Amino acid sequence: MPLLALLVLFIVVPLAELYVILKVGDAIGAAWTIALLAADSVLGWMLLRSQGRSVWRRFNETMAAGRVPHRELIDGVLVVFGGAFLITPGFLTDIVGLLLLLPPTRSVIRGLVARQLGRRIVTTNEPFDVEGTATEYDAPSRRLER
Repeated sequence: MPLLALLVLFIVVPLAELYVILKVGDAIGAAWTIALLAADSVLGWMLLRSQGRSVWRRFNETMAAGRVPHRELIDGVLVVFGGAFLITPGFLTDIVGLLLLLPPTRSVIRGLVARQLGRRIVTTNEPFDVEGTATEYDAPSRRLER
């Protein structure tokens, strides 16, 4: 499965991006396509800064309140990936980046990510003994016997 994901990531996505860029270039012209790609990269950078500051502020407020910042950590990761997608030239990655940066869609994606992470965490109901029932033993000598 990881090999298939890498294949999609490094081959299929760039080919799809090139296809969409060429189609947009045919429709509106090369100069306008380049201008649009540059403009959405700048817009993505600005959106990344504003959302990144917002998430950072919420993270610090949660820490100051003495709570564990679960939601803020996931938001931070999603904002970083969203910004990276928006700064990367291409229209498909811009759509994904926008979905990750806008708070309403980010909260939906955060729920999906949290659910997926929850499935991967293994918990047991077995009690843990911290009262010292472990025993010590002398490590075997590393010297060869004669």
